[in-house]
Amino acid sequence: MPDVEGENQMTITEFILLGFGDLHELKIPVFMVFLAIYIITLTGNILIIVMVSYNHNLHNPMYFFLGNLSVLEVCYTTSIAPKMLKTLLVMQGDISFSSCLLQFYIFGSLVVAKCFLLAAKSCNHYLAICKPLHYAPTMSFLLCFQLAVGSWIIGFLSLVVTMPMVSRLPFCASTEIDHFFCDLTSIIKLSCGDTYMVRIPAFIIASLVSFLPFLLTLLSYYKIISTILKIPSTSGKQKAASTCFSHLIVVSVFCGTLMVVYAAPIANQWPNLNKTFSVLYTVVTPPQW
Repeated sequence: MPDVEGENQMTITEFILLGFGDLHELKIPVFMVFLAIYIITLTGNILIIVMVSYNHNLHNPMYFFLGNLSVLEVCYTTSIAPKMLKTLLVMQGDISFSSCLLQFYIFGSLVVAKCFLLAAKSCNHYLAICKPLHYAPTMSFLLCFQLAVGSWIIGFLSLVVTMPMVSRLPFCASTEIDHFFCDLTSIIKLSCGDTYMVRIPAFIIASLVSFLPFLLTLLSYYKIISTILKIPSTSGKQKAASTCFSHLIVVSVFCGTLMVVYAAPIANQWPNLNKTFSVLYTVVTPPQW
């Protein structure tokens, strides 16, 4: 039996993404909707990048983080959407083992980087609203640059330990991934070996890199809301709230859907629900303003 498993493992060079396999009659309309969303997302974020880069009036910390988030959003959706769109048309899509791992690595790294960039942007809002006199000297270009670079570095280093472990897993059973992209949970489910030593480090790392920035974001907005409530004038409250309202929506949708997919047991019991929530943080993303 071990020889057969070893032989099967050697022959597996690709996976099959099932995507939204139950949408046979609706595949064209769904494809057109997702294609339109992808084009709008790319166009909007590229316009933001160009505006922030060439308009000197926008060379400030808020738009610096906005530009970084837009760059990340372009990379983020592009790592998922093209393959997903192709899978929608053919109702299933082949993806090589190495390409699947690469997609998982890029996607996971950008998820972590986005968590930290959102946290950095929330800290910027906190200083601007709660500590306005200290904002200019504290939030210097050097600090903004360090926060942004640090977010990207942490993102791409966060999976350095997990990736080799996943790549060494034996795959000798089904090669069908019931998802529209190579998610870690979906890959691990296909392994016929002991995945305990992969799941535990992956869970610990994922908890640290998601919980810490999320906690920092919650703390920042607790302080921000407390400060806004103390502003005497209604117009002052509205002006302060408008500064960070859209960012709060992005954080809520992004972090909320991530927690449902990766923390809630119901997500693993209902694959279609898992896919629906996954769409919300991979393809359908609210604007970064």
